[in-house]
Amino acid sequence: MFGLKRIEDTREHAPSYYAATANRKPDYPKLEGDVEADVAIVGGGFSGVNTALELAERGYSVVLLEARRIGWGATGRNGGQVLEGIGHNAQQFESQIGADGVQAIFNMGVECCDIIRERVATYAIDCDLKWGACDVALRSRHMKVFARAKAYQEKMGNPHQYELLDKNEIKHYVNSDRYCGGLLNRTGSGHAHPLNLCLGEAEVAEKLGVKVYEQSEVARITHGDKPRVHTHRGSVVASHVVFCGNAYMGDLVPELASRVLAANTSVIATAPLPESLAREIMPADLAVCDTRTALDYFRLSADRRMLFGGLSNYTGLEPRNLAGTMRRKMTQVFPLLAGVDIDYGWSGQVGVGMNHMPQMGRLQDNVSYIQAFSGHGVAASHMMARLTAEMISGSPDRFDIFARIGHRSFPGGKLLRRPALAAGMAYFKLRDELF
Repeated sequence: MFGLKRIEDTREHAPSYYAATANRKPDYPKLEGDVEADVAIVGGGFSGVNTALELAERGYSVVLLEARRIGWGATGRNGGQVLEGIGHNAQQFESQIGADGVQAIFNMGVECCDIIRERVATYAIDCDLKWGACDVALRSRHMKVFARAKAYQEKMGNPHQYELLDKNEIKHYVNSDRYCGGLLNRTGSGHAHPLNLCLGEAEVAEKLGVKVYEQSEVARITHGDKPRVHTHRGSVVASHVVFCGNAYMGDLVPELASRVLAANTSVIATAPLPESLAREIMPADLAVCDTRTALDYFRLSADRRMLFGGLSNYTGLEPRNLAGTMRRKMTQVFPLLAGVDIDYGWSGQVGVGMNHMPQMGRLQDNVSYIQAFSGHGVAASHMMARLTAEMISGSPDRFDIFARIGHRSFPGGKLLRRPALAAGMAYFKLRDELF
């Protein structure tokens, strides 16, 4: 496709701002030979690392297998937005999970951010965690959506207050002429350095006894009373296996692969901004995103860089001129940044499901999975990890709420599903611009 290219797939971290500013650069060993554990986890992003940590806190022996580096995929490439909520609309599944299930998922959507809040405090994880987030409106109809969202949060009992901001008020938080208002959450959502968060959590898990292996891609699994997970140079025998590979697991488990599609998103990081300029454009230092299908999302880093993301698409490709393309999008929001240098630009894949609800369940009694956060996984993945640990340790009630939600495979098979969905997204992008 003209103007697009494949994302480079290296076995090391992408050339991102996050990788360049990581607090630590661990080099966990490859799995060599055969080992045993209570639980084997496949995938070293937020879901896998936190499932391992939760289980280790409960006294289980755990082996964590990562095909590349800890935090290599979406975990270490995202916008760093720590947002309340799980899925886009749990009410659509009320016929499957009941009103109590809808309320439970809403409560988990609050708890997921609290897990990060408590974990960072408990283990002194240095990840630039800061609270405050705002959805911004490009059209007056978006403000009607925000008003309904605010009312829903209050009806469901969210302890964090949401505030509607008009065209003048929004500029005290996001100083751009592009927006006509916003929905502010001062305390429930926020932002962080996601790679440092994950690396810090992996360090904690290792100290609690988790055996972490990098560059140890899983080739196959042998099912049974004690399933065996095979890498190219070793294996793990465990009582339970959890698949957390998400968009990067390929066809390892065809049943899961058919339910998730890898969508591309891109991010740039500017050079550090002068303090006066940073304060002028982002007075409240919030995490920000708009409401479109292919949304813009942005925030300031701890060293005052603008981290600006977007260009979501189903092609699986990134722009050939990523920095230039993203700069144009950024300066539509903040013209004052037109002359600022771009120091980093990178892309990555997020796992998307048909209904945009995270997928969790069992493949067998002793094999479970977590995947498909649809671009909203920083906080939600922590909740899914906790539910999986609860289930393995004998308390499956909350896990089973999610397991009851049905997930369809994408239509069109391997050859047609991606172009069909790319065409569908193009339609919604056009609708966003016209109406």
